[in-house]
Amino acid sequence: MTAGELLAATVPMVGTLGLEFLETTAERAVVRLPDQAAYHNHIGGPHAGAMFTLAESASGAVVIAAFGDQLNRAVPLAVRAEIDYKKLAMGGVTATATLGRPAADVVAELDAGERPEFPVLISIRRADEAVTGEMKVIWTLRPNA
Repeated sequence: MTAGELLAATVPMVGTLGLEFLETTAERAVVRLPDQAAYHNHIGGPHAGAMFTLAESASGAVVIAAFGDQLNRAVPLAVRAEIDYKKLAMGGVTATATLGRPAADVVAELDAGERPEFPVLISIRRADEAVTGEMKVIWTLRPNA
């Protein structure tokens, strides 16, 4: 099961928004939010909450892809997030998430008995490639009890 399939199966909001997982690797995930009137804001573009969920879902996909082999001993959790809306988003938008630290460094901290934190950086773009938003999510791998 791919990271996108896992998220779609376990996170109902992914299915609600109809998110499309275009690429998922241990370094990068690309997720698309199709243009849907039900999720528009007052000016006809994607609602800020839908774009936040898109970006957070892309960050989750790269985290699952990078650390899926650690799920038997730790659970990934978003710790905090910050988003900047840069330009008007209209139509479908795509979020590209990249891991902000080498996965091996994060796993080494987990191996040392620590609860590592690491950033995932996300860029949200409209169809013409203009950046409409940028987000940073800090994740942790919480060791299982």
